[in-house]
Amino acid sequence: MATTRLRRDEVPDIETWDLSKLIPTDQVFKNELKEIPQAAKKLIKWKGKVIQDAKTLFDVLEAYTNLKIRLIHLDTYASLKLFGDTTNTKNQMDEAQANSVITEAQSVLTFIVDELYSLDETRIQTFIDEEPQLRTYSIYLNRLLDLKPYRLSAETEQTLASLSEVLQAPYSIYKYSKLADMQFQPVIDRDGNEQPVSFALYEGKYEASDDTVLRRNAYDSFTQTLNQYKHTFATIYATEVKKEIALAKLRGYQSATEALLKRQHVTKEMYDNQLDIISQELAPHYRRYARLKQNVLGLDKMTFPDLKAPLSTYNPPISFEESKKSILEALEVMGADYLSIIKQAFDERWIDYADNIGKSTGGFCSSPYGAPSYILLTWTNQIRNMFTLAHELGHCGHFQLSNKHQHLVNTRASMYFIEAPSTLNELILTQHLRKRATTDQMKTWITDQLLGTYYHNFVTHLLEGVYQRKVMNHAEKGNPINADVLTKFKLDTLKDFWGDSVEIMDRDGLTWMRQPHYYMGLYSYTYSAGLTVATVVSQQFEAEGQAAVDRWLSVLKSGGCLSPQELIEKANVDILNPDTIRQAVRYVGSLITEVESYYS
Repeated sequence: MATTRLRRDEVPDIETWDLSKLIPTDQVFKNELKEIPQAAKKLIKWKGKVIQDAKTLFDVLEAYTNLKIRLIHLDTYASLKLFGDTTNTKNQMDEAQANSVITEAQSVLTFIVDELYSLDETRIQTFIDEEPQLRTYSIYLNRLLDLKPYRLSAETEQTLASLSEVLQAPYSIYKYSKLADMQFQPVIDRDGNEQPVSFALYEGKYEASDDTVLRRNAYDSFTQTLNQYKHTFATIYATEVKKEIALAKLRGYQSATEALLKRQHVTKEMYDNQLDIISQELAPHYRRYARLKQNVLGLDKMTFPDLKAPLSTYNPPISFEESKKSILEALEVMGADYLSIIKQAFDERWIDYADNIGKSTGGFCSSPYGAPSYILLTWTNQIRNMFTLAHELGHCGHFQLSNKHQHLVNTRASMYFIEAPSTLNELILTQHLRKRATTDQMKTWITDQLLGTYYHNFVTHLLEGVYQRKVMNHAEKGNPINADVLTKFKLDTLKDFWGDSVEIMDRDGLTWMRQPHYYMGLYSYTYSAGLTVATVVSQQFEAEGQAAVDRWLSVLKSGGCLSPQELIEKANVDILNPDTIRQAVRYVGSLITEVESYYS
């Protein structure tokens, strides 16, 4: 018999997040919906006066950022409720209302940024000399100057702000279609039992199952449903790409890629190095790994749904509480202050790990300024869940330290860096588990989990980045985007990487539909950048001990005060040197060699 998935209201509270520390009650949420537009209109009294003198500028920025915090809390509260259950119509309505209020407020407040663009470096420094409290905003104001050439007229900027909800529609449509509308046929496992299939169950459980019958049957069901939606999803994604290209041209960028990298403070060389070096030089290593899996598992052929199958039959289930214990022990190396943040996340229900109908897939950490860092994942008693939890707690620790030590305008690091703290936590956990392993079998099993981390970031997300670059280049030339084009690009990307080590079938090309990161700018490739940094820093931890840990904590506290290159250099990592990336690739190769030797 199939296991019935629970509705959200049937899930124990302990498995869900407590959003009351963000917005205490639904009534307070409703009050904010009414009061925020009024608060935004009160700031209009400064229109035309924002930069008339230093004191006024400081007062405006303080009022502006305080209102921004309220907007962030409103948005996060509504979004997290929806991510918990996208089938709940009240959650849908609440998010829609929040989006409308945010759009209205942002449209009203565009005059502030417009007037800030009238500043220059000399006047900014003069104002800071006259009003020292403005020093907090120095980085923010100077970064605005970098974007000044791409700023449009005040009227156009206000129009775009008023259309922000419409411009975000592709992601909203994708999200609802994926989480609320898609239905999958149940499948049979090797014991003849029927099992339900969902996005969350496939990605969180079946994809890495040691049951080949279940794993392949679940993939059949999964891709059959993807195929039914491919034209709809292609239209949605094509709209997103066209939007980015149109906005980039409107602002005077040479391409959408240039515009998106500008947001990250990343050069084209840094972007291309990550994609080219890893996709080309890691491929031979993972082809070896694929062949090893086929031999060890006795598979008739190596197919795409077999790539995440565990090598070892030693695969004990692991509970949330067991994982909590291991993670806390592993992260003791980070010191008492950092560890207290992680304990708080567990003790105060910042983590939503339930499995219920309508819940968002994958894992993420949302860290609104001045509030808890909320983590979402679906717990399926797999060892991979523990690594995902450690990963998201890495974001939690980073954002909490950044939020504590930086003002709102300086708290958020570049997307290029953002995955370094999270993936480092996975490496710290791995080292902890490997040191405690009592047998070669257990040590190899843990190494296989570490290779899962590199697979996720250096293969899955990296190849998504390679694929996304193809799509953007294709669209920039004025070529049409449809389901056939997108599927072919994905197929070509997979075949180029895996060669003849994996039998890539036409349906594997549909897996471009799985990833929401395509609606978040150039996000996918940054996972590889983060893990490159994390690999080097974890080796520093082993070699230098406390000095390296202290240096890393200082980096985390810096938030967005530094560019990604400066942050990474502060961690004693030379990200501009291609050999740094190759060092990480060689390390992955050594892990695969280690596993090969165990099974030889």
